[in-house]
Amino acid sequence: MATGINIRTYFNGLWHDGDPAVIRAADHGAWLGTTVFDGARYVDGIAPDIAKHCSRVNASANALMITPTVDPQDMVEIIWEGLKAYPKEAAIYIRPMYWALEGGDLGIVPKEGATGFAISLEEIPMPPQGFSTTLCRTRFRRPVLEDAVVNAKAGCLYPNNARMLKEARNKGFGNALVADALGNVAETATANVFAVKDGEVFTPIPNGTFLAGITRARHIENMRRAGMPVHETVMTFDDFHVADEVFLSGNLMKVTPISAFEDTKYSLGPVTERVRELYWDWAHSAN
Repeated sequence: MATGINIRTYFNGLWHDGDPAVIRAADHGAWLGTTVFDGARYVDGIAPDIAKHCSRVNASANALMITPTVDPQDMVEIIWEGLKAYPKEAAIYIRPMYWALEGGDLGIVPKEGATGFAISLEEIPMPPQGFSTTLCRTRFRRPVLEDAVVNAKAGCLYPNNARMLKEARNKGFGNALVADALGNVAETATANVFAVKDGEVFTPIPNGTFLAGITRARHIENMRRAGMPVHETVMTFDDFHVADEVFLSGNLMKVTPISAFEDTKYSLGPVTERVRELYWDWAHSAN
């Protein structure tokens, strides 16, 4: 079942209304999980950082030994063609994706050049004004590169994220604050994370256990350009318990305020609001 509504699908060189089947049972991606995707947003007639998302899906494909078949700039043009069917006020989730079609060596290694490609456009609204969520710890951790393809936005990573999220929901929280292999904070089950203390912003330094997001990088650039101190550093769970504000960074929602981490409560603070303002000011002026 799809997440959004008003779906359009690009497959085999054409845009199709709806959600047609594009992957077969014998495709390598279906039975061995060699799938990658990326996510971008169309909001108010703009698609911030769309070229970066299209470049990253090709990098993700390479990480899984899937041969990318579409140039990122061509991908951007295809996406804009598909978006013409939506009104400017629609909020669209843009998802280009690859999967391996055939196996090579012993059927396990993806066969070079045998690649499926599609783009899914789904209407998914932006979060309502005042939306926030809560966090708790989880017993599940982020893997390292020696264990999993953490350098890609790969579908095979998401079952681990799903069990983190499921555990958090079972405890009555909205999301999970997740540790890396050493027990330091990496990210949440679905997004990168920032903490604010005494007006300064802190975020876990990329250490090869999580994908440092495109939107995360954009927030950091915007804040530093505005003169706000931002630190990428090793962070513990205690750092979040003593924080003044906590917020998440992800493509789907851009900025998500956190109202509580277990028994620690936060208010929607001025830094979180400033980060949101900086992002949309940049998005509308740059696009």
